[in-house]
Amino acid sequence: MGMDTRIVGPETVRMLELGHPWIIADSHTRRWPSGQAGQTVALTDATGRFLATALLDPDDRIVARVLSHERIRLDAAWIRRRLEASLTLRRDHADLGESDAFRLVNAEGDGLPGLTVDCYGQFLMVQLYCAGWRPHLKTLSGELMELLQPRGIYEKSRPQKTRELEAARDDKRYGRLLSGESAPQRLQVRENGLSFLVSLEQGLNTGLFLDQRRNRRDLMNRVEGKRVLNLFAYTGAFSVAAASAGARVTSVDVSAGYLEWARDNFGINRLNPKRHEFITGDCLAVLCQLAQKGQGFDVILMDPPSFSTTSKSRFTTRGGTAELVAAALPLLADGGLLIASSNHQKLEVNDYLKELRRGALMAGCELRVISLSGQPEDFPYGVCFPEGRYLKYAVCVVSREQGRVRRSV
Repeated sequence: MGMDTRIVGPETVRMLELGHPWIIADSHTRRWPSGQAGQTVALTDATGRFLATALLDPDDRIVARVLSHERIRLDAAWIRRRLEASLTLRRDHADLGESDAFRLVNAEGDGLPGLTVDCYGQFLMVQLYCAGWRPHLKTLSGELMELLQPRGIYEKSRPQKTRELEAARDDKRYGRLLSGESAPQRLQVRENGLSFLVSLEQGLNTGLFLDQRRNRRDLMNRVEGKRVLNLFAYTGAFSVAAASAGARVTSVDVSAGYLEWARDNFGINRLNPKRHEFITGDCLAVLCQLAQKGQGFDVILMDPPSFSTTSKSRFTTRGGTAELVAAALPLLADGGLLIASSNHQKLEVNDYLKELRRGALMAGCELRVISLSGQPEDFPYGVCFPEGRYLKYAVCVVSREQGRVRRSV
């Protein structure tokens, strides 16, 4: 039985020839015959020249995602080969010696576009960012079960208005068990030799952002004996990393519930939360209060949720990165470190550095980047897929003398 064919326009042909895996809806795709999400189709140009096999998702802005530049059958054997290749990459290149929480499949970066698989100890978490994978989920979980023998496999759904829901700290059960046995309500996993509690069922996120693993280890090497302020602390993973390395840590988050979770993370690592400070409140407001009290820090870390959250959301910093930086810098000792991170996919590195520059100029300081990194080895991205390089993590040294001259923004 032959595969259905879909003709793409010249712009899409060019993108496919450049290796980009997405087919964005346009006037050509609107003329396509109707099809089902999960169907595989052969993409051709107007002359009938074959370009790729793609997974259809007709109701999405990305109407199809490239599975292969060859004619393939999306079956258990093909999925198995992709999963084995993903496993090999991690075994060969990711430093996971003291971690059992990592990404096993990074969507487009592992040739399985629109799909991620994360490993949390003896459990796996599948997330579908594309309805096209829904009909193949049973096959996928069967192959994962056979290949890795996890205790259980969960799927966490990605609702449409993710950012708004994240902002409201939604505790709904987005996770459901696909196969195997249930995980404990709070599952303990390891990262860089430390322990963290995660939730595979409740909330949009599990409580641990795996893409910051290497950056947390980097932080551990920089903070012994230092006073650290962690803004947007969430469940305190960066705070635990800093405290375990001998820092005194102040953690700030708008959610009291997340800070309670952070205290629990301190506890399971035998770190006494009473020796550290936890402040519930809006980060910008808290920065102003700390400045009024004359408090100072050696390291300030900010890893806010994406700024594209709705303006009414409690999690939105009222300004943007620059305003946050400007409010944080007066609290930093000369020669101290400002560590700023963003996971905003649409924000390019150069534009992000401009935001940091704007904040530094507003505060009359100079910031010098000593380290600029992104996601770790288990979050690979193709050079033809710039959207895959989303994480920016800048470690900057603050100095006041040179900065005073140039105040204008």
